[in-house]
Amino acid sequence: MTGVTPLRVAVAGASGRMGRMLIEAVASADDMALAGALDIAGSPALGQGATAFLGKAGGVAITADLRAGLSDAQVLIDFTRPEGTLAHLQVCSELGVKAVIGTTGFSPAQKAQIAAHAQRTGVMFAPNMSVGVNVVLKLLDTAARALSQGYDIEVIEAHHRHKVDAPSGTALQLGEVLAAALGRDLKDCAVYARHGVTGERDPSSIGFATVRGGDIIGDHTVLFAGTGERIEITHKASSRTTFAQGALRAARFLAGQGSGLFDMNDVLGLR
Repeated sequence: MTGVTPLRVAVAGASGRMGRMLIEAVASADDMALAGALDIAGSPALGQGATAFLGKAGGVAITADLRAGLSDAQVLIDFTRPEGTLAHLQVCSELGVKAVIGTTGFSPAQKAQIAAHAQRTGVMFAPNMSVGVNVVLKLLDTAARALSQGYDIEVIEAHHRHKVDAPSGTALQLGEVLAAALGRDLKDCAVYARHGVTGERDPSSIGFATVRGGDIIGDHTVLFAGTGERIEITHKASSRTTFAQGALRAARFLAGQGSGLFDMNDVLGLR
């Protein structure tokens, strides 16, 4: 954009699948500039140009030095692992760098740490940044309230063989929305595994089923099973591009915010 100062963005996990997708998205955005690229110590990518895989030489080098990698950034986009994200967020809060977090698998205590950091800098935290998924979350709130009696609820998710946490962060978020709409607490009604003689299904439970295999980007279905009918609300991601574009949208949103903890409802105006 002519006359507009680009938003300076750093990307964590720069040599990973999602990291590269984010770098490509930032490099292609006319209102953003890549200002930093982080990776873990010992990564063979350290010292390499972050955009070399795009055929663009020079520019930002991949580093494991958090302060160096974040020193020129306004916003960090992080889709890595919980421990790494929290380390990154610590430095972000010290430097005043805002953070878009798409990492999943956080414990309740780790989520509390994210909230604490958000008192010092702006943090947008969402397990799924797809615009479509966040619209589905709104639909589920309506569906669960209307189907609160006589329908069993199951959440089925499928991801690629490399995903390390289960159920997915998105599946858990779906479950939290469902439970809240029904006036329940997910930790009290979630069933994450069934094996052997389980007895009849508890009608107040919310079940989860997990599939891992191949290169599945991310499929999520919520099944409302009643007597004589089933209702399914499904979202299927065919490319990580949807997550990258959602993250860029979140970064643009954060640029205009102060400190605080935000989610995709804030970004998309769905609150």
